Amino acid sequence: MTVSETSVVRLATRGSALALWQARHISGLIQHASPGTTVELVEISTTGDRVQSQPLRDMGGTGVFTREVQVAVLDGRADLAVHSLKDLPTETAPGLALAGIPERGVTADALVLPKGSSLAPQWEALPPGARVGTGSPRRQSQLRYLRPDLQLSEIRGNVETRLRKLDDGEYDALILASAGLIRLGLEQRISCPIAPPVMYPAVSQGAIGLECRADDAATQRLLQLITHGPTWAAALAERSLLRSLRAGCHAPVGVSTRVDGNALQMEAVVLSPDGTKRWIATATGTVTDPEPLGAEVAKSLIDQGAAAVL
Repeated sequence: MTVSETSVVRLATRGSALALWQARHISGLIQHASPGTTVELVEISTTGDRVQSQPLRDMGGTGVFTREVQVAVLDGRADLAVHSLKDLPTETAPGLALAGIPERGVTADALVLPKGSSLAPQWEALPPGARVGTGSPRRQSQLRYLRPDLQLSEIRGNVETRLRKLDDGEYDALILASAGLIRLGLEQRISCPIAPPVMYPAVSQGAIGLECRADDAATQRLLQLITHGPTWAAALAERSLLRSLRAGCHAPVGVSTRVDGNALQMEAVVLSPDGTKRWIATATGTVTDPEPLGAEVAKSLIDQGAAAVL
């Protein structure tokens, strides 16, 4: 089957507002690249969506937002799965292939203050003991490294729910991904970006990953049409880093990767959960062979002693 013969593509997605934005974005890219293709959305409820009362790490962490979406592709209800790539485990599920990654969004995290806050829009301006909401061990450990005086609290729920809790006074500030806020049309809520070297993003933050069945050559060819080469290389290098560290997608690992022509430059950090220890490593690789770069940076971190907290 050729790509042009694929008239209908069923796309499995979570039902949150952000997931649906991503799914519709992918639908638009597919229809632009292959005008004869119709895209149908198949909404899937995941464990991470249904269980809001527990921290993600207590639910096993890895795969809680992706398993059910993957199953929908494996059992034939859908042809491809759309994921926030940072949620997708680095070990490929049997029968599936990571076949496409479109151009990445903004990678930085963001400080979000309540509506009407009198605080300066800077993380340094947070008062001692400020209550900061984030459920991410990566963000928590980096905040503890920067500001051990802050009170860090778990927060779950979609972006809109988190913002409501913030504005209702449950928190003094939130840390969220800039890309998600921008995609939801909430960029005005970004008080200030928090980028490296202050806070390193998660592996694949801002990127969308597209999976299909490993034997579905037609869908794989279709997804290659919407794949962005530099983003693909950076994402593979970052996922190689996480895989080589044997760390899950919720581990206290941050990374920044830059593409400069054929050169790929990576800087990564690992922190202890309490933020008192921090390891950092850098290396340069190539866009044409990105995965060895992640492995090299991981080895440097492990050689420094980072494995003790992973």
